[in-house]
Amino acid sequence: MAAPDDLPPVLRLYRRLARLSPGGRLFSWLICRRAPYFATIRPRITTLDREHCIAEMPDRRAVHNHIGTVHAIALCNIAELTAGVLTEACLPRSMRWIPKGMEVEYLARAKGTMRAEAQPSIPPAEADSGYELPIRVTVRDREDSEVFRARVRMWVTPRIARSPRGRTTAD
Repeated sequence: MAAPDDLPPVLRLYRRLARLSPGGRLFSWLICRRAPYFATIRPRITTLDREHCIAEMPDRRAVHNHIGTVHAIALCNIAELTAGVLTEACLPRSMRWIPKGMEVEYLARAKGTMRAEAQPSIPPAEADSGYELPIRVTVRDREDSEVFRARVRMWVTPRIARSPRGRTTAD
């Protein structure tokens, strides 16, 4: 296991808050404060480590479509959320990321509480230039049936260092 100082800040925060708030409620609330749009699906991040992120989205009318199932965009939101939190947790601290694209498949009607799990398709790495990091996300219903699948493509680049005079330089 990595020493606490080697952990990405988001993973350190998750581990610290997991002791104070079992079930990930406080951590999830903080993530939604940082990225407010995700609050629309009321996610709860229940598991986070360098290999996967699991989040639940409760079943409620606000995420339903006109036929009473979970809306496609709500499924996309939980996929992007889990992929982003995982990417933040698994990348070396010298790297940064931004979503580049997402391919999705709707496999079955999504009813009830959804559980999304994100995993990197390739091991994240430190690099001198940008590269694409694909993150696989599966979303399952309460019966453990896969209802949605996504591949979120993250663009990963070295962090930009700021000089004392405010100019940016490559690390």
